[in-house]
Amino acid sequence: MAEPAAPPHIALTSAPIDTAAVLAAVEGPEEGGVVLFLGRVRRSSRGRTVVRLDYEAYPPMAEGELKALADEAVCSLGATRVAVVHRTGRLEIGAVAVAIAVAAPHRGQAFAACSWIIDALKERAPIWKKEWYEDGSQWISEHP
Repeated sequence: MAEPAAPPHIALTSAPIDTAAVLAAVEGPEEGGVVLFLGRVRRSSRGRTVVRLDYEAYPPMAEGELKALADEAVCSLGATRVAVVHRTGRLEIGAVAVAIAVAAPHRGQAFAACSWIIDALKERAPIWKKEWYEDGSQWISEHP
């Protein structure tokens, strides 16, 4: 089992995400691979034109689940440093909704862990998304 070089950087924020800070949170001398994923608000979804998104979360549970995901990425996927920051509130088209940075000794580990974290986050974290369209709105469920 790998030991993290630093505790994970986990946050929910209503402010724009500082992607440079997310990346800096995983910097270290032993990591040869660093992956940064940015999930952005896109204009089109499910065949409809999106005008904005709203994200809501239950912070104590969401932050706990994000930390659990980071810990699992370290224990099972070879990550050594992980940062996950997710926005809440109203987001306009193009805004960064989630930033995930993963560092690992090798690039394959970093890519695999980052990909796994975003997929697991959508399934497990108590973070809810409402899409607003030109003609109404809809809560979107990523959870099975």
